[in-house]
Amino acid sequence: MKKEKEIREIFKTHFEKEGTMYASAGRINLIGEHTDYNGGFVFPGAIDKYIMAEIAPNGTDHVRIYSIDMNEPASFGLEETDIPNAQWVKYIFGVCREIIKRGGQVRGFDAVFAGDIPLGAGLSSSAALESCFAYALNDLFNENKIDKFELARIGQSTEHNYCGVNCGIMDQFASIFGKKGYLMRLDCRSMDFEYYPFNPEGYKLVLVDSVVKHELVDSPYNKRRESCERVARTLGVETLRDADMDMLDSHKQEISEEDYRRARFVIGEKQRVLDVCDALERGDYETVGKRMYETHEGLSQDYEVSCEELDFLNAIAKECGVTGSRIMGGGFGGCTINLVKDNLYDNFINTAKTKFTKQYGHEPKIYDVVISDGAHKCN
Repeated sequence: MKKEKEIREIFKTHFEKEGTMYASAGRINLIGEHTDYNGGFVFPGAIDKYIMAEIAPNGTDHVRIYSIDMNEPASFGLEETDIPNAQWVKYIFGVCREIIKRGGQVRGFDAVFAGDIPLGAGLSSSAALESCFAYALNDLFNENKIDKFELARIGQSTEHNYCGVNCGIMDQFASIFGKKGYLMRLDCRSMDFEYYPFNPEGYKLVLVDSVVKHELVDSPYNKRRESCERVARTLGVETLRDADMDMLDSHKQEISEEDYRRARFVIGEKQRVLDVCDALERGDYETVGKRMYETHEGLSQDYEVSCEELDFLNAIAKECGVTGSRIMGGGFGGCTINLVKDNLYDNFINTAKTKFTKQYGHEPKIYDVVISDGAHKCN
């Protein structure tokens, strides 16, 4: 990462010593949206955008941190009553407390960190920050005795208990378990997972960030979750993971049109993830791309979590012959994720920038990503 030298220099200036360097990655999700709370599958991978931190024990019961990106120092004790006010510091404090609550060791340490994960693009910079520090504190103070799944749960619990976000585990899972050249199919019910090779020779994976986020008056995620739960109850299953289209159609008269469409998307998305897994084992990226377009259509028409700007970018991708394109993440703004043949890349990017700017008055941001390793020690 470009900022590694800067991290080392600032750490030496602030703390007059050298520490150990750790990193953890942001993530993409190739396919499998709104499936996690329905007991289904997600298909994430870590990417070559990182949070990186130099860390060293300081022999006290206090933590001293400097964030290069925030240009701000912070310090805190390790008791529950020491919770800091700044939001960015709570992520690190929460990781410390969650390790301690589980019987792990955390003592005072010094740290300097920075990242190159774009903020607000849906690449989970907060999960990468949690995973970086969880991995580091496991190595520095716990002889790596905390298993990887527990490290992911520590990050998730930090979001729940200290940052006010009731998230699933996918983001932290991807940051911890990421492996270069592989995506991971995570079963959100059993927590079993498998690695699938992702080496799309002749293709690029590119995110097109609309740089918009629509503020919504109601709570759309909760409403969609409630729709899915209502349908599951009507069908007599625990979650929509256990439903199929025949089952849904046989109960269509008992279900509102909106709930029917929500469930239709989730049941279809479950199968699309499995189809993509099979296609990747064959090296069949055309099928991967078709399923991505189907997911976008479902998210836009049935689940209704897209927005005008993302539908516009998806349409441009189709016009330019892009193999696969879809909204990535919860919706209502953010990025599309695109699987683009190398020989079509320049035209697609230029067309997207030109047409989007003409339509919406600002240029989208472009991020090429490569599937990479998750949390690790750098030296």
